[in-house]
Amino acid sequence: MSNSYVDWEFAKTTGRTLVAAGPSVSADEATAEVGAIREAARRAHGPVAETSQLRTPDDAPEALVIDRPTWIAMNADSMGAMLGPAFEEIVSKRGGAPNAVAAAIGGKVTGAEAGALLAFMSSKVLGQYDLAPGGTPALLLVAPNLMQTQRELNVDAQDFRTWVCMHEETHRVQFTAVPWLRDHMITEARQLATDMAPDPERIQELTKRITEKLPELFSSGSGGITDLVTTPEQRAKLAELTAIMSLLEGHADVVMDDVGPAHIPTVAQIRAKFTERRKGAGAVDKMLRRLLGLEAKMRQYKDGAAFVRGVQERVGVDGFNAIWTSPETLPKPLEITDPAAWVTRVHG
Repeated sequence: MSNSYVDWEFAKTTGRTLVAAGPSVSADEATAEVGAIREAARRAHGPVAETSQLRTPDDAPEALVIDRPTWIAMNADSMGAMLGPAFEEIVSKRGGAPNAVAAAIGGKVTGAEAGALLAFMSSKVLGQYDLAPGGTPALLLVAPNLMQTQRELNVDAQDFRTWVCMHEETHRVQFTAVPWLRDHMITEARQLATDMAPDPERIQELTKRITEKLPELFSSGSGGITDLVTTPEQRAKLAELTAIMSLLEGHADVVMDDVGPAHIPTVAQIRAKFTERRKGAGAVDKMLRRLLGLEAKMRQYKDGAAFVRGVQERVGVDGFNAIWTSPETLPKPLEITDPAAWVTRVHG
């Protein structure tokens, strides 16, 4: 029934059609790059485990080194599985599914929109731990994006691959060393999506509000289009989920930089150039990031790294790892910018 709202296969087709071309490389260069990324991912296991002090299963599957169309296809599948319950809720609120013709047309339109978004994102993502609701989670590394970004930054290729793999391996460790975390994230995200499904009578109101307030989305403090279509209660729930995402990204940034000096000679140069690159995005890229709320996310991820370091300075890595005990020990939204408050709540 959820396919009445988004034709995910059409989203994949649209994404493949719109995706930007990757860097120009020969077949031999591409093969060598894929092999080098795989090896960097393998080498990341030990240092990340040692630095994070988190125990993971020994039989972790190999990272998947993929291209942009494959990233689009895998994320379309994950989004479909994640959002299915929300679409069922929409059907329930509307009193039944649309007729077949309306469903086909609507599914193609929303599928095209989803595909365009995935195409845009597919050229930005270096790696990802795909939670794969209903499927098998996997560590993904997007080869053309690693190669293109390394060239743009003009940094050492081997060091850059290792640096990125340290970050992404930390995400794999987070979800495999903390078995309840994946189900918790999926459940919370699904519930939020279901709660945010608008009643039919609100759709026209929301459309009008977005049209009127669109210029405000480009103000520096905007959290993206979600600020216009959510209630205060929904924004509070979204803040809770964002706090967890900030923790995960911040922790990965801290681990990758702490591991760096012993294994990545040019880590300081890479971090400096990578941070500067984020500031220098083009006008269209900045506009889309702001519209989608991605700039706000980047600020929150920075807060996440500061939170992790603030906690570790007070109670060490062992004390910080109490954060993985249960959903109740995850940081609250206000604690992300106040590490001492989390320490007081959890450690007393």
